[in-house]
Amino acid sequence: MPLVGKDWTHFGTARLFSAIKENGYQLLFLSARAIVQAYLTKNFLFNLKQDGKTLPTGPVVISPDGLFPSLYREVIRRAPHEFKIACLEDIKALFPQDHNPFYAGFGNRDTDEFSYRKIGIPKGKIFIINPKGEVSINNQIDVKSYTSLHSLVDDMFPATSMAEQEDFNIWNYWKMPVSDINYL
Repeated sequence: MPLVGKDWTHFGTARLFSAIKENGYQLLFLSARAIVQAYLTKNFLFNLKQDGKTLPTGPVVISPDGLFPSLYREVIRRAPHEFKIACLEDIKALFPQDHNPFYAGFGNRDTDEFSYRKIGIPKGKIFIINPKGEVSINNQIDVKSYTSLHSLVDDMFPATSMAEQEDFNIWNYWKMPVSDINYL
């Protein structure tokens, strides 16, 4: 839609995601769009400006499929969640088994909620936005907009410590285990 001059962004998006990032969370952008749409998608995301704020940067993960397979999956079969779940599970597998790197998820379809629940994000941390810009949590429109959600950001996304966890930091993860020494 931006290509034809239609702005379909929701007011307060950049401010909310900036506040979440400021509280220490990393953002990952995930789309079932085809790889040929990567440039347009990234350009749209990282050039979005609202009230002097831009969206924080973060990895943009897009389907490696071509245009027609992606359209078929998303429009005809209505199953973008197949790609999203597989992708998120692959990312989750990069972390220790007892650690879920995903804290919350934002989406605009029921399939997004299904995808996020499948990888272990709690229901109360899944936000689905309808075309009117209303944000629902647990299928209820408790929060009317990104702007009203911003007022709750410190409660819903409490500031994280910038200190690394002792058991999973660069030093402890990559160092060689100390071998046992037998004294005679």
